[in-house]
Amino acid sequence: MVKARYTPMRAGSRAAAVHLRYLQRDGVTRDGAPGQLYSATADRAEGSTFLDRAESDPRQFRLIVAPEDGLQLSDTKSFTRDLMHQVERDLGTKLDWIAVDHFNTGHPHTHIVIRGVDDLGENLVIAGAYLAHGIRERASELVTIELGPETTVERQQKLTREIDQERLTRIDRALLRETQETADGIVDMRPAAHANHTDFDRHLRIARLQVLQRLGVAQETETGRWSLNPHMEQTLRQLGEQGDIIKTMHRAMTSQKIDRASEQIVIHGKDEAMAAPITGRLLARGIGADELGDRVHLIIDGIDGRTHYIELPTSAVKIEATPLGAIIQIGEADRQPRAADRNIAYIAEENDWLYRPKDHLATARADRGVVDPVAYVEAHVRRLEALRRAGIVARLDADQWRIPAEFEQRAAMHGDGHTPATSLRVLTTLDLETQIASDGATWLDRQLVGRDGTPVTAAGFGAEVGRALDRRREHHITQGDASRDGKGRLLYRRHLLATLQGRELVRVGQEIATAQGLPFRVASAGETIRGTYREAVQLASGRFALIENAQEFTLVLWRPVIDRSLGREVVGVMTDGGISWQLGRGRGLGA
Repeated sequence: MVKARYTPMRAGSRAAAVHLRYLQRDGVTRDGAPGQLYSATADRAEGSTFLDRAESDPRQFRLIVAPEDGLQLSDTKSFTRDLMHQVERDLGTKLDWIAVDHFNTGHPHTHIVIRGVDDLGENLVIAGAYLAHGIRERASELVTIELGPETTVERQQKLTREIDQERLTRIDRALLRETQETADGIVDMRPAAHANHTDFDRHLRIARLQVLQRLGVAQETETGRWSLNPHMEQTLRQLGEQGDIIKTMHRAMTSQKIDRASEQIVIHGKDEAMAAPITGRLLARGIGADELGDRVHLIIDGIDGRTHYIELPTSAVKIEATPLGAIIQIGEADRQPRAADRNIAYIAEENDWLYRPKDHLATARADRGVVDPVAYVEAHVRRLEALRRAGIVARLDADQWRIPAEFEQRAAMHGDGHTPATSLRVLTTLDLETQIASDGATWLDRQLVGRDGTPVTAAGFGAEVGRALDRRREHHITQGDASRDGKGRLLYRRHLLATLQGRELVRVGQEIATAQGLPFRVASAGETIRGTYREAVQLASGRFALIENAQEFTLVLWRPVIDRSLGREVVGVMTDGGISWQLGRGRGLGA
């Protein structure tokens, strides 16, 4: 079996790097170790070096080669090198490629990634027919050279094992070819019509047709005559992919010692709209089911009592940054208006829906919270240029833009051109046991007080969460943060989450102060914070940024926008809910 496809490469995309990291993940070798990349000349190849060479390539070619008797091959690296040498001879050019062997399934297979340029640096073009059939034929020739021709008995045994498979098989392809060779598209299995076939081949086809009828893709119209559903091939491919997904899910659940009934397993379609967010524990992650494209899969043990398989574009989730065991939420991306869009709308509405950068610059210079007024306004103008190309705004002249009255709504729907339809939020990286005894404001606490109150089902992981919530309630009673009234109702102290977060900040801040020899101070609302952003600190209450100056340091809520300023001076104003950063791009970048 050979799967092949070409993948367009976009400048700045991390999809190729994600794909290589997945190919080198743990547990894919014979002894369960991470996969090792190799090339035509090196047994240990560096993926980063290969990606650097391929940075400006227009495309990649990705192959999966799975010899049917792969376990009998003496050396898969030598086999792959021989195959790629033959491919080079067929194409008339040297190829730059890397590969990795996987032994984590019942069929050993090799992933090969080929750069999209030839030995002269020109675009590499490979005919579709060669990708679809030629490489497989070359691989088959090499296997036959090493293992010898397949005997009749071996062939019959392999075909017999395909009869009951719920996927597209070689028998199905033979049946489909027969329908194309007949005028009425009927497969005739009557003895007279199969005089040129052996009894084995005829009985093999009949047995497979009976299975296909059970699967709803074939029908015996009269004795010995069968019609095939026009969508049979597509249906069987989908069934095969679904079977592979279920195996992947079972492996993930088994590794975590989790047992779920079949009705508790949910496979979400690639283009399926999400009726409600999925919240649960991340069990596994990896590349999409075909292992060739730029999609990632997540397996989530949901608090709704079901285990979910969902695929997302690599642009929607940083797969390597989402730790296993984290409690996450997958949902439709939040398309709220940007702070810059709100600013543009405010300025324009005051001027008969005309935006003038010079007016905005005057306002920015009067705002003491704006560190760099010129850069601040330039960022808004760049945003307007992007929206002009999208047809949302019109530039009238060098210093005047026409803004529509519904600007904020239209700009929010446009996003930045890269905003995924689905988003991933890491709710906490702490397991339930750690949260139960934590002194911080945990995800369990947000569930208890209704801040993130998502319905929890008393089954599967939902049952585990339910028991953890009960124990967290008792913890709060023990700590004096909750009590029961005369009617048995549980009452929490006022501002429970803020109190817990404050306690944790003080404890962790003092620990860091002792280690670094620099005083810690808790920041208060309305205060301007100025200092160097040193690092992000993960607490039970969330992720916090450590901001340090010459005299002291403080911890404030972290947001992705600040990561661009790691090691640099930052300025922000504390608010009731977090901090509003002023990073030379304007207001509204805060928490």
